[in-house]
Amino acid sequence: MKKQILSILFILPLLTFSQNIQSPSEFLGYELGTQFSRHHQVVEYYKYLAASAADRVQLIPYGKTNERRPLLLAYVSSPENMGNLETIRQEHLQSTTGGENASKAIVWLSYNVHGNESVSTEASMQTIYELLTSKKEYLENTVVIIDPCINPDGRDRYVNFYNSFKNTPYQANPDSKEHHEGWLSGRANHYMFDLNRDWAWLTQVESRQRLVMYNQWLPHIHVDFHEQGVDNPYFFAPSAEPYHEVVTPFQRSFQETLGRNHAKYFDANGWFYFTKERFDLFYPSYGDTYPTYNGAIGMTYEQGGSGRAGLGVKTSIGDTLTLKDRIAHHHTTGLSTIEVASQNTTSLNDEFRKFYQPKNFKYKSYVLDGNSDHINALASLLEQHKIEYGRGTNGQVKGFEYKSGKSGSMQMNSNSLVVSTNQAKGTMVKVLFEPDAALSDSLTYDITAWSMPYAYGLDAIASNSIVKSVPIQNKHSYPKPAADSYAYVTDWNSMEDARFLAQLLNAGIKVRTSHLPFSLEGNTFSRGSLIITRADNPDSASMNRFFEIISKFPQKEVTSVSTGFVDKGKDFGSSEVKMIHPSKVAVLSGEPTSSLSFGEVWHFFEQQLNYPLTVLDADYFRRVDLSEYDVLVLPNGRGYRSFLDDGVLSKIKGWIESGGRLVAMGNAITALEGKEGFGIKARENSKEEGGNDEEPGLYEDMQRERMKNQITGAIFKTRVDPTHPLAFGYGDTYFSLKLGNSRYEYLKYGTVAYLEENTRPMSGFAGSEAQKMIANTLVFGVENNGRGQVVYMVDNPLFRGFWENGKLFFVNALFMLD
Repeated sequence: MKKQILSILFILPLLTFSQNIQSPSEFLGYELGTQFSRHHQVVEYYKYLAASAADRVQLIPYGKTNERRPLLLAYVSSPENMGNLETIRQEHLQSTTGGENASKAIVWLSYNVHGNESVSTEASMQTIYELLTSKKEYLENTVVIIDPCINPDGRDRYVNFYNSFKNTPYQANPDSKEHHEGWLSGRANHYMFDLNRDWAWLTQVESRQRLVMYNQWLPHIHVDFHEQGVDNPYFFAPSAEPYHEVVTPFQRSFQETLGRNHAKYFDANGWFYFTKERFDLFYPSYGDTYPTYNGAIGMTYEQGGSGRAGLGVKTSIGDTLTLKDRIAHHHTTGLSTIEVASQNTTSLNDEFRKFYQPKNFKYKSYVLDGNSDHINALASLLEQHKIEYGRGTNGQVKGFEYKSGKSGSMQMNSNSLVVSTNQAKGTMVKVLFEPDAALSDSLTYDITAWSMPYAYGLDAIASNSIVKSVPIQNKHSYPKPAADSYAYVTDWNSMEDARFLAQLLNAGIKVRTSHLPFSLEGNTFSRGSLIITRADNPDSASMNRFFEIISKFPQKEVTSVSTGFVDKGKDFGSSEVKMIHPSKVAVLSGEPTSSLSFGEVWHFFEQQLNYPLTVLDADYFRRVDLSEYDVLVLPNGRGYRSFLDDGVLSKIKGWIESGGRLVAMGNAITALEGKEGFGIKARENSKEEGGNDEEPGLYEDMQRERMKNQITGAIFKTRVDPTHPLAFGYGDTYFSLKLGNSRYEYLKYGTVAYLEENTRPMSGFAGSEAQKMIANTLVFGVENNGRGQVVYMVDNPLFRGFWENGKLFFVNALFMLD
């Protein structure tokens, strides 16, 4: 009896303590939904829960953002499960190799990937609170992983904006300033990258750190919480077509199961919602598709609101949408998801195990060959995804040849990369490497082509059979070149070479480049090869810095030569061997530009090339002395026609004529077309105008008819002039990712990369009329103007940071032109 009384006395304080966990409103000191919580407040609440309910919550810091804000995961489950958390994780992962001991459902909830879609982080706090209090039964057979804020930098940017401009308590009128963020909105991260397009490409620090944790769990269910336009009701699963063909019948049907459960709660509250529209499951780098291709039920939940909503906003039909409403909706679907998972643990585990069983894909192996730096860059990406690969053996492989788009063969060697689908991540291999993903519907939400061989500029064969490979040995390192040589020569054909050059220039080392191929002492060097001579760098300190930099690039071959007297080509003193000027580069930011396009340039310089960049904002651009800069980059954007008025255009033209170099990207070109001093000319549409004899179309078909004129991120084979400095490091073909139907005539001189008559895409969707429109048009070109140049980049070689093979065009525009 005494023992029972003691036990009861021991248990009662624990029950009371559990029941006394503070709600978010109690902890924060304001009712949830009446203010936006800053990231540090959210972190403090999660820390409080981890301390107050230590038997049920474990808080894991997994990294920091560019602005040094913490990234956190909260593991939530029953006390018994938390005591066996590592065993549960290991048993679950063993399911990928046939293990049958897993019995718990793993549910991962990701909030606030877009910073100004700010309701979800608020909802996360209410969701975890109720899991620990009123919904504890859901945790008996589930482990819930909560990422309360994927994008803290963007979220705090939005919250600080809103708190700075809102009325008190708020103004629902959508015309009010609090509903209109500026150009630098909170949607993207520090570098203005959309983190919901980066799951597969891993260009951003937040994505890379998160994926380390994701691969440690590979959950059964992953939900990505979003917001959409103010006037839209709530969206939840099932997703819209197109579904990628690898999505399994169970993944489809379980989305239906979840959607019906959500609908039950929404119907009871009289809330509107829609399903099976707009948000598809195709592009692999989303927070719903990437988990889906790794075995999860991956879903996007979209609440109406976004950065326009604030604490409350009047919709177009006169209703007022409040932050409290938005919290309630996301909170409801979050708990509903966990509820369904807890009721379906057996089927979730069985189907997850089936997902990882061997599949009979058409292509069993992908063999890639070519530039070793590109192969190493791709291998690095595969390693982050836990995708296995090997090196080739001597022999021939047959199959689909990417370069020709038809059957062919390729000779393998020890440098060849072999990636096969007979591995745990085989589905992801198919999705990333297949030549042309099957598209069930052309109405898609994003790009329709991304195949890795094209993105990395590698020769490749997709084989119908498994190709044998050998394990990777240690990466080959080149010996350090002799210290007393006349000069040093190295190749120029990759971003690794570009980073090497950037470090040399940053260190004050003088570098030359040959505009013609040459042979010397038994070695042949291509156009663009870098030459570092002792005569240009006579002091010992410069050469010491040079050798220090070489040591940081062990995979880069630097050849010592004893003379500048070449065997074939031009000697080192020739005018064809030019000094590379350490360009001072500026980029325009602000309203004329797309913040995403600007961010791609900014990130490229700081995180990929590691070369200094000056950001010039449009607000004060007129006051800037452009003579201080050698290169000015105009990123893509929609506001150039008004920005490039006569005064600004005259300023830029004078600077170009005096020796400046303008790099115009995307729609910046459109604003230059037809202006004096700029030879770029839009390609006229040669299609005859339709007359009244055309049969009228149905209204419901209008959107699909428009798709005939659209290109939704497709890959095209272009011709290249490899003799032009803008194309140094390239061969005579380049596979370009085209994002639209913009089209310009060839330049009279300086057409560098271009489309010919055949414009059928190698991969992805392009409408029949769009294909006709872009025939015989410019992709990249250079125009001389006075002592300067204009570089036209119709296609974007820096798109989302993942099109590796296009980046050297951009670097050439900085350093290789006369």
